Amino acid sequence: MRVAALFLGLFLIAVAIVCLLESRLGLAPWDVLHLGIARHSPLPIGTASVVVGLVVLVIAWALGQPPGFGTVANAIAIGLFVDLLLSIGWVSSLSGAGADGRGLLLVAGVALFGVGSAFYIGAGLGAGPRDSLMLVLSRRTGVRIAVVRTSIELAVIAVGFALGGPVGAGTVAVALLLGPSVEGSFWLFTRVGLATRSEPVVEPAVQPVVEPASEGDRIS
Repeated sequence: MRVAALFLGLFLIAVAIVCLLESRLGLAPWDVLHLGIARHSPLPIGTASVVVGLVVLVIAWALGQPPGFGTVANAIAIGLFVDLLLSIGWVSSLSGAGADGRGLLLVAGVALFGVGSAFYIGAGLGAGPRDSLMLVLSRRTGVRIAVVRTSIELAVIAVGFALGGPVGAGTVAVALLLGPSVEGSFWLFTRVGLATRSEPVVEPAVQPVVEPASEGDRIS
């Protein structure tokens, strides 16, 4: 069930990415950075994304968030799902929708990104590099995931824009709404009993130390 939740979450994230791409209202924050790096290096945007992901993974690992099976699955499966979805004719034609339709794609992309993140992170099999950084910073600082995620997204946009990456209205919307979407999805999953025991949102910033009971206490 946890593996199924992992891949369901990754698929929903791929659907969200396709919705954002087809909305044509601006790249997602990390893609702004990837494209900015690509413009100042010989790396294509896909390779820039891999390099950034590896760097972020190392930073998160150094801060105390080791990679897991879900981390590797995140790096591979999402891209495969995105390519599969974009190969479907009617999906690739969604960008031709009117302004209202593209606005709905933007909203759907943000919402599905949150739900997908809750599924795959809640599976407890390891978060992707960027989500690993979000989780470890939230745990170490005691700051809510929504605030940490939004802060990271805005910082990434600023660096990407400085490097020449394109920023649109959709980029700002994703940066401001993605964090609350992820946190809200975790909250909903907890309420309906879908969250796993490894659910990161409910972990306190500092775990209390519980002394083992003495032999006399156990007998009494």
